[in-house]
Amino acid sequence: MTLLDLSSTQFFATADGRDLATDATFDVINPSTGHVFAQAPAVTPEQLDGVFAAAQRAYRDWKRDDALRRTVLLAAAAAVEGAVGELAPILVAEQGKPLADARGEIFAAGAWLRYFAELDVPREIIRDDAERFEEVYRRPLGVVSAITPWNFPITLAMWKIAPALRAGNTIVVKPSPYTPLTTLALARVLRGVLPDGVLSVVTGPDPLGAALVSHPIPRKVSFTGSTPVGKRVAVAAAEDLKRVTLELGGNDPAIILRDADVESVAASLFWSAFGNNGQICLAVKRVYAHEDVQPALVEALGELARSARVDDGMVEGAQLGPLNNKPQFERIKGLVSDAVDGGARVVSGGHAIDRPGYFYAPTILDNVDDSFRVVREEQFGPVLPVMAFRDEDEAIERANNSEYGLTASVWSADAAHAAAIASEIDSGQVSINGHGGGVKMHLPFGGHKWSGLGVENGPWGLASFTEIQVISGPSRLR
Repeated sequence: MTLLDLSSTQFFATADGRDLATDATFDVINPSTGHVFAQAPAVTPEQLDGVFAAAQRAYRDWKRDDALRRTVLLAAAAAVEGAVGELAPILVAEQGKPLADARGEIFAAGAWLRYFAELDVPREIIRDDAERFEEVYRRPLGVVSAITPWNFPITLAMWKIAPALRAGNTIVVKPSPYTPLTTLALARVLRGVLPDGVLSVVTGPDPLGAALVSHPIPRKVSFTGSTPVGKRVAVAAAEDLKRVTLELGGNDPAIILRDADVESVAASLFWSAFGNNGQICLAVKRVYAHEDVQPALVEALGELARSARVDDGMVEGAQLGPLNNKPQFERIKGLVSDAVDGGARVVSGGHAIDRPGYFYAPTILDNVDDSFRVVREEQFGPVLPVMAFRDEDEAIERANNSEYGLTASVWSADAAHAAAIASEIDSGQVSINGHGGGVKMHLPFGGHKWSGLGVENGPWGLASFTEIQVISGPSRLR
């Protein structure tokens, strides 16, 4: 397959169910070439007044009709799934992931819409007798601002859109400037399916994101991105006492116990680290393997890294694409260079691939320890340090010695023993003999420490787009 040519395609922001005209555009780069391939509309902070006003108008009716919301979300799921052939190639072009992965991301968005369409917004009757009626009701917040990242632009947008709309809110979404196009195209697909003003998508460089947080209309900000930016979002939202959900970074450990069979765990562990080229907040980013199995595991992972096919996402058979953007590409080069300068052994990779674009060879590092930047920091790329430990208490302590606490995993032939160790790990989710197995639409997802505030997904995620109201009064039995 060939690169998608979008040079003559116009993309528009969506507000109140219509195109939002802008005076300026900004460049979008295809990471497989490193060259500009399209333009996206640059919405200004001043234009947000009209966008949020439309969302507020739509909220008045949208919040009142629970049955309509269910029906519309199911129709939206069908529309998104029906547009996979249109949306997936755009996602490949701007994000870099292989086409099969892009298609999977679009279908996941449809699945999230279907799940939340069927989920009830709880109403709890606390008392209903001859003297008194008391009910705890979850009502929508109003208008929501959502800011989404470049690694999974559609999936992570839908983690916000589906529950926010199901709860009765309206939402304004701003995708990353690195990957604005698929989200713009998604909003266009949903025009006429969702009532006007219920979903708006705006794109642009800074300070647009800050303006979405500080604008007086939205009552909640849902943000997925880096921890430093998330801290700034939290501070800015506090000025207006906006509710926040922050899904931030991770430096996720995997602990491989002495009894783990290297041959059976290596492939799963490898793809848990290198899926989406390592650009996943919950990817395995550091491995602690018992000293009896660490050497064999290092070599097995190295062989898998050498055999992985890295190519343009539109090329059939590509397993890994490029890094998404030049700053991230340069960061990965710097982390590996720093590790090598410190004495690390490059088992595989360790270099940029000699071709246009932001391609980096999948890299396994040995002879590193917790003092290396590549271990202390979140790499967010195709690099994995593999370290040895002697006893399990040491492994637990080292795994927990991080400012982050998003996900983790424990690998062992004894699942019950692995679960006991998992309970000692300070993170929002720990998987046994796999990694990220708890990332499901029906389970809460969120981090400890610097990995975020609040959770997404499941009834817990739905509840985060509501606030409690107590309705109390005379008996309704009289």
